[in-house]
Amino acid sequence: MPLPPHWDELKAAAWELPAAPGIYQFIGRDGKVLYIGKAKSLRDRVRNYFSNEALADVKRGGLLSESRSIGNILVNNEKEALALENNLIKQHKPKYNILLRDDKTYPYIKLTKEKYPRVYVTRRLKKDGSTYFGPYFPGNLAHRLVRFIHRHFKLPSCSIDLTRAHPRPCLEYHIHRCWGPCVKGLVSDDTYQRAAEDVRAFLGGRRHQLVRDLRERMLRASEDLEFEKAASLRNLIATVEEITERQRMAAAEGRDIDIFGVHAEPPLVAANIFHVRNGRVVDRREFYWEDAADYDEAEFLASLLPQVYLGQRHVPALVRVQREFEGMAALAELLAENRGAKVEIAVPLRGSNRALLDLVVTNARSCFEQRFRVRKPTADQMAEAWRDALNLPPAEEGEKSNNRIECFDISHTQGTEVVASMVVWENGRMKKSAYRKFIVGRQANDDFAAMREVVRRRYSRLQAERKGFPLFVLVDGGIGQLHAAAEALEELGAAALPLAAIAKREEVLYVFGQEDEPLILDRFSPILHAVQQIRDEAHRFAITFHRQRRSKRALHSELLDIPGVGETTARKLLTQFGSVAGIRESGFEDLSAAVGRQRAAAIRAHFAGAAEGQAQQL
Repeated sequence: MPLPPHWDELKAAAWELPAAPGIYQFIGRDGKVLYIGKAKSLRDRVRNYFSNEALADVKRGGLLSESRSIGNILVNNEKEALALENNLIKQHKPKYNILLRDDKTYPYIKLTKEKYPRVYVTRRLKKDGSTYFGPYFPGNLAHRLVRFIHRHFKLPSCSIDLTRAHPRPCLEYHIHRCWGPCVKGLVSDDTYQRAAEDVRAFLGGRRHQLVRDLRERMLRASEDLEFEKAASLRNLIATVEEITERQRMAAAEGRDIDIFGVHAEPPLVAANIFHVRNGRVVDRREFYWEDAADYDEAEFLASLLPQVYLGQRHVPALVRVQREFEGMAALAELLAENRGAKVEIAVPLRGSNRALLDLVVTNARSCFEQRFRVRKPTADQMAEAWRDALNLPPAEEGEKSNNRIECFDISHTQGTEVVASMVVWENGRMKKSAYRKFIVGRQANDDFAAMREVVRRRYSRLQAERKGFPLFVLVDGGIGQLHAAAEALEELGAAALPLAAIAKREEVLYVFGQEDEPLILDRFSPILHAVQQIRDEAHRFAITFHRQRRSKRALHSELLDIPGVGETTARKLLTQFGSVAGIRESGFEDLSAAVGRQRAAAIRAHFAGAAEGQAQQL
């Protein structure tokens, strides 16, 4: 096979590398990093890329043909190389590295740093001054705890701007799940801050202290004859004590184990991680790759595990994998340092752990089939996928699953005949009987105002009719349309309704409150297919309605302005003569036979006057 370009320069650079631990980088023509690797000896590792076997390898041959230079960073030992490699891979996202593209991580609860703190379930940790608690297993545990906080401590999870005053609180205040800090005078700063500190103690594990404080407040309320408040505090104390006891008993039953299973049919790969807590599988994560042409199981695991665990706050005591890989001992040692306790990475050969590993591999194979063989998911599976993708809370126990999505689109021609469509996706398909059309009152080129009006009209009507809201709302457009819809929902006190916008690229969703982290859907995702279907249908429905309105307007301007011609006569003329042009070119006798001599004379006079006006203009 022909040698790649710049072969001599690359080979000379490889031979000049030091025989010391560090990371190496293959860099392309434009300075972009193509591949990042680690090594105990940089010289020995990089020299291997220039062997005949490496050149015959698809991945390494392609890497060398695109590379123009080799960079390196020296470190003290293999553990430092491992940590640095992981950080640089996440920073540069090199083309030839195995990348953890699925950014679904462990769920945490975020307590914000604001004048009026709020709580959110999040899977991303930021250096924003907020306090993060977790991770939580299973994933819906975080949502259940946030619901508990709403119900008993009344801290909200909304996206309302609390730096300005609002005229009235939303529904969450009226059902006693929020203190209403958005409206001046509903709650004192001291009361709200005390509730926030209670939440901090509850989530931070200081529950004995919390119970003690709650008991003192209960006694004071009783002494002040505030018996309803005392009873509420008594119930809260009982609930907190029950949760604390359940967790204490569970913690005594066993250690944390994560088990990795992989199924590959290159270039497609599916991986599963099962989280085993106290002997039970409490959660699992799925990852997919579509470009692993040169898949090697040991290399794959060596790249995957650091990306999963390094930089995370939670590391389990035991990690089980299908096979050993280079750097496994160094990774275990580094994770132990981060965890502050021993971490064991091993291949189980027998017993219950081996049985669990086989189960995880079986599930990885099933996920592979589901993902890449394009099996059609059920309506409930799709609803769960929507909830997972948008980080929505799961349905409460006993609650009927809500999988209805409503999507809005605006259509107009330079601000005229502004209309909107609303289409509905429910139970895995479009529900045409629930579609709605809107004639927008504004005749200006302002999509934001139109979106605000339509969303306000739709959900104010649902409120008036006491009908349930959808799982979430989609708007066709960018962040401007998203914020316009959010403003309308906030005015209605429905700010808690999940909201997202479909960007120009159909695989990107902007979720309200998370605009700086758009959701990118891969091409095999069933959610992407649903988004494309919903968007196309909303656009089609809006365009069709707009064309109908425009045609009707044209009919009015041409015929209905003629004295004696109404909609019935106009329709009769169009049916007989085919078009306005056909009517204009018809003779007096033909018109008289159709609509009578008096109307025929008015029609001829109208078109004669229009023709004379045009001639004068010329």
